[in-house]
Amino acid sequence: MPPAVLSVRELRKHYGATIAVDGVSFEVNRNEIVGLLGPNGAGKTSTINMILGVLEPSSGTILVEGADIAAKRSQVLARTNFAAVYAPLPGNLTVIQNLRFIGLIYGVKNLASRIESLLEQFDLFAFRDMKCGVLSSGEQTRVGLAKAMLNNPRLLLLDEPTASLDPSVAREIRLQIREFAAQGEGGVLWTSHNMYEVADVCDRVLFLSHGKILLAGDPRTLPAEHGKETLEDLFVTVAREPLALGRI
Repeated sequence: MPPAVLSVRELRKHYGATIAVDGVSFEVNRNEIVGLLGPNGAGKTSTINMILGVLEPSSGTILVEGADIAAKRSQVLARTNFAAVYAPLPGNLTVIQNLRFIGLIYGVKNLASRIESLLEQFDLFAFRDMKCGVLSSGEQTRVGLAKAMLNNPRLLLLDEPTASLDPSVAREIRLQIREFAAQGEGGVLWTSHNMYEVADVCDRVLFLSHGKILLAGDPRTLPAEHGKETLEDLFVTVAREPLALGRI
């Protein structure tokens, strides 16, 4: 069997005496979308930044297709890409300039045709020569998603990927990401505060609380397993009363 797209083992991150991530372990398999959920401060962003190599773990291992990011950083990052609302592309470059620049960094083959394909996929032809800084937040989100798909990543990290998109465009983006996961050899780690979206897209969810994975399972059945009607109800409980889940 091929290795998981992403394998995280006993991952920890300390900031002095503050423990941000406390022994987190999970996998993202091929053709799978996994939701990483939790309230602000739960450890989601620190976990993602360690997977991206932005932060160095205090301890633990991160493997992408069996390659350890600590030992084979360039190889791992070449197979990875991400989109996040807090990481906009340079606003003084046009859409096409940004995509070309990122594509050159990744060494994307047939870059010009790949960019044209992504402009069509994310309905960006009308904005190709506009500077990213003057685009609306929704348009910038679509450019960020196009950038995240440039190198056909095996591991795609998405942090609030449909933020600022109107419902019809958000639905289309969810469909495209599901198709990406289903048709290729990659997997997706998805964070969102939109529980409707998570239930619609994710095959499995992980709830983080105080740096630890508190719950894991199918987003469509997990709420009932813990006496809740909806995933949003379960999210609120994790955020406000995580210890109460142990008594259900």
